[in-house]
Amino acid sequence: MSGIRAELVFATPETCPVASASAAVEEPIEEIEWGAGNEEAVTEQFTAPTSEPEMSTAADDTEFSEVFDYGPRTVYEFDRDPSRPCVCEFVEETVGPVSDTYAADGDLHVTIHAQDITALRENIRAFQDRFGDVRIEHLVSGRTDDEDGDIAPVDVRRLTDRQREVLATATEMGYFEYPRGANAGEVADELGIQPSTFTEHLNAAQSKILDELGFGE
Repeated sequence: MSGIRAELVFATPETCPVASASAAVEEPIEEIEWGAGNEEAVTEQFTAPTSEPEMSTAADDTEFSEVFDYGPRTVYEFDRDPSRPCVCEFVEETVGPVSDTYAADGDLHVTIHAQDITALRENIRAFQDRFGDVRIEHLVSGRTDDEDGDIAPVDVRRLTDRQREVLATATEMGYFEYPRGANAGEVADELGIQPSTFTEHLNAAQSKILDELGFGE
């Protein structure tokens, strides 16, 4: 099994005070952690630049208090209502423990692992249904047992949203398998586009990926 590692971006999630607070600071908010909580409140902590006075106030009616001062960075803490939807908790309930979380420019970045691209796509749909705009920022595919132990990183920020959708759908339908599980026409029908448009998006996406891997011109 190779597996997939993906960094997902939840665009300006209204239910995340940490993401909202990150819009007021220049550096990312990191080390976001949360406890099991109780019926009254769940306690969360995060680390942010000390030089940002906005962090000591509030975001989305949530007050932050200082816990520890590292000098250039400070640990903050806040309590939230356990009934309030939490992106990170929902992700963990859906796919298991997250690998990394940080907030920047009002967005929440969450890194997860999935068995394959099909499972990842299903997870993203669940996240979009719950929280709205969710996109893949960075994608890493592991090697199979028959290959070496290296991993192949791909910065999918170079791909358009449509190119990502085309690649995900083609992979899910078995377009890249041998023998093929679906032809170009069938994948195009699933996407609601013409076969020529599918080919155009696919070629553009593949060219960018090959360039990322060092095989471009």
